[in-house]
Amino acid sequence: MPSLKKRSILLSGHATSIALEPEFWAVLDEMAAARGVSLAGLIAQIDEGRGERPLASACRVNALAFVKG
Repeated sequence: MPSLKKRSILLSGHATSIALEPEFWAVLDEMAAARGVSLAGLIAQIDEGRGERPLASACRVNALAFVKG
């Protein structure tokens, strides 16, 4: 089982820690670059549209959708 990598992100003025597998962080970094936003900006966008889904899960689902095209 791959270990999780935790990163701190500032969302709506609050520090939030997200723990994801390194492979998901790599895809999120690629997504952010493709959209011309920072990683924090991308996660803020994901946060806004996640509804009741936990943020880490929403990040994984968005990463998966990105790689599937």
